[in-house]
Amino acid sequence: MDRQTQDPREVVAGLLDDSRFLGTCSERDMGAMFRMLNHRGISTRRIAAAVDITQGRLYDYMNGKSRVEKLTLFEQIADAFHISGHLLGLARRSWEPAVDSQPHQPQPPPDGDDLTAMDAFRLADRQTGGGRLYGAVVQHLRDRVAPRLVDLSDGGGVFAAAAALTEMAGWMAHDGGRDGDAVGHFGRALALAQTGGDLPLAAHVAASLSHLVLQGDDAPGAARWARTGLDLAGRGPRIPALASRLHTMQARAMAAADQRRAAHDSLDQARRDLDASAGTAHPWLSPFDHGRLASEAALVLVDLDEYDEALAAAEEAVALRDAGRARSLALARITLADIHVRRGDLDAALDVGHDLLATSPTLGSVRVVQQLDDFRALLEPHRSYGPVHEYLVRFGDARRARMFLLADLIPSPGGPRR
Repeated sequence: MDRQTQDPREVVAGLLDDSRFLGTCSERDMGAMFRMLNHRGISTRRIAAAVDITQGRLYDYMNGKSRVEKLTLFEQIADAFHISGHLLGLARRSWEPAVDSQPHQPQPPPDGDDLTAMDAFRLADRQTGGGRLYGAVVQHLRDRVAPRLVDLSDGGGVFAAAAALTEMAGWMAHDGGRDGDAVGHFGRALALAQTGGDLPLAAHVAASLSHLVLQGDDAPGAARWARTGLDLAGRGPRIPALASRLHTMQARAMAAADQRRAAHDSLDQARRDLDASAGTAHPWLSPFDHGRLASEAALVLVDLDEYDEALAAAEEAVALRDAGRARSLALARITLADIHVRRGDLDAALDVGHDLLATSPTLGSVRVVQQLDDFRALLEPHRSYGPVHEYLVRFGDARRARMFLLADLIPSPGGPRR
C-alpha cells in the first residue's frame, strides 16, 4: 500500500510498541504525535480532517506554538486514530472492547499450557535472572502463542496469555539491560491486554511502564502511568495486590519528584491495600507481596532522605526474601547496604556487602551488576578506611569474574546506563 493512502488507524496500530509514541501519549503531546504521523506518510490535510481542525491550527500544534488542551479535542484524536482512551487519560472509548467490571464475571479461563510455561519462566527468572531467559520467552511467544492470535475460539483468552508473556519478556529485557526492547514489549503487552478486554492485566502492564520510565528519571511520566493503571484497575474486579503495586509506583514517582506528602499518602494506601481482605484472583498477574512492598518502600524513603525509616523497610525486605529469590535478595541487600553508607555506618554496610559477594556470579541480571557498581561508587570516598579498602579489593576481584561470565549480556561502553 502506498504510504500516502495508508489508513491513519493502521499507522497508529503499528506504533503501539514504539516508546516515543507511548511517550507522546503519556505527555499528552499531540503536536509530537502529529509530527510522527506526518513523518510516516500521513498528510497534514488528512490529519487535520480526521480530527476536525484547520491545517493552520494543526501547524501550530506541530510547531509547538500551542498545545491541545480541550478534553473534546483529545477525545476526537483518540476516536479518529483509535488510540485507547487510557493512553490519553480518557474514559474507555465507545469503539473499545466492552469489559464487564463486575468481579463475579471472570475472563475466559487461560490455557493450561500457557500458565505452565508462565510459571516455569517465572520460577527460573527469580533464581537465575532474566538476561539468560529473554530469548527463550521471545521464542515461545513466536512459536506457541502468536499463531493462535488469529483463532478466537477460546473467547479471546489467548490475548491475555500473549499480553502476560510479552510483559514478562519486557521485564527480562530490562533485567538484561535492554530497556529499548523492554518498552516495546510493554507497549505491545498493553495493546494485547486491551484487545482481550482484560483491565487488571492492562493495569498491571501500566505499573511496569511506570517502573521503566522512572528508571529513565522521568518522574512525571511514571506518575502518569501509575494513575493510568489505577484508573484501569478501578474499572475492573477488585484485586488488592494490584492496587497496592500501583499505589507503590505512584509513591515512588512522587518521592522522585520530591512530593513528600503525596509520596507518604500513596505509600500508606499501598500498605492498606495489601493488608485488605482478598479480592478476585487473576492468573496472569505476577505476585506483589509484603517483600516487594518493603523493597519499594525503602527506595521511596531513600529518595525522601528518611534513612532511619528506609533502614527498617530494607531490613524487612531482606528478611522476607529467601535464597530461592536470588535476584530479589541481591537487590534488597544492595539497598540495605546503600542505606547504611548514607547513614554513616560503614561497618554495617560492609557486613551486608560481604553477603553480596556471595551472590552467584552467573546471575543473569544486568540490573544487579549496575547496582553493585553504584554501591562500589558510594564506598569509594571512604577508601582510606582500612576495612573499606580491603572490601573494595575483594569487590574488584569478584566483579572481574562476574563481568567475564556475563560478557554477552553487559551493554557495550557508551550504551544505555539503565
